[in-house]
Amino acid sequence: MSTQCSPQKSRALPLRWFTTAAAASLGICAFAALSPGSAGASPLPSGPVDVLSAGSLQDLLQEQVGPAFERATGYTLNDTSMGSDAIASGIKGGTLQGDVFISASPTVNKVLEGSADGNWVSWYVSFGSSPLILGYNPSSKFAGVLRTKPWYDVIDQPGFLIGRTDPATDPKGVLAVTALDHAAKAHDLPALKAIASSTSNVFPETSLVGQLQAGQLDAGFFYGVEAAAADIKTIPLSGTNLAGVYTLTVLNRAPHEAAARAFVTFLLGNDGQRILKKNGIVAITPIKVSGKSSVPKDLKQLVSR
Repeated sequence: MSTQCSPQKSRALPLRWFTTAAAASLGICAFAALSPGSAGASPLPSGPVDVLSAGSLQDLLQEQVGPAFERATGYTLNDTSMGSDAIASGIKGGTLQGDVFISASPTVNKVLEGSADGNWVSWYVSFGSSPLILGYNPSSKFAGVLRTKPWYDVIDQPGFLIGRTDPATDPKGVLAVTALDHAAKAHDLPALKAIASSTSNVFPETSLVGQLQAGQLDAGFFYGVEAAAADIKTIPLSGTNLAGVYTLTVLNRAPHEAAARAFVTFLLGNDGQRILKKNGIVAITPIKVSGKSSVPKDLKQLVSR
């Protein structure tokens, strides 16, 4: 049943009935004019944006950034998270397709640049960093000593279960091995060198958080951002100053290019930056831009702040 808002001819009616009906009709018409779905409104766009992201951002993107982005723009975020190097290999090999690539290391983008590597990346920005830390399970029998002693004097104790990611597929795995090797040399602890070279403590980046929370590990190497998003207890890696550096780009030949640019605009804008800051990502200011001449016109001012 539709309501007509233009005058219509009708049979004679009592004046009192007419004025009541007219008022109701005017109210309905006013409501229709103000409704978002009416012809006069400008509805938000819709559709997906496929983001390929570093596994350390999985919880943050799927639980916080995604819903906020959809409310602001109308687009829906579809996130696929894994090790940054693994994503780059998937893009090159044709097993992964996406619109936006977020890595945890600027060097990962290099393998996607140039015609020899598919020319997937022409530009990228380094927008934030997050320190490498040790996250621990508060129910672990080692939790108390971890809070009172240096981390490198605890993780080599008998029965201590520590997890890290694979340096072959994830930049965080490289940083974890670097931290272990540095501490082994600085404090003459050969056991840490053995931990760095072992493969029994290696887990996929997207499952490491779950392994810790389920009590399968006493501690693990994480970025501060993923620990914050998953509410993991942490201690700093004293004696080190290692961090992941997050980069962002719209992939060439992106299937949903308009949605991809909207996502970049949101993440680097005020609302996105508030979410990142709340979760421990330290903004890089000014934003570092590689391939500046290739940045889309509508994004140049944003990435040049």
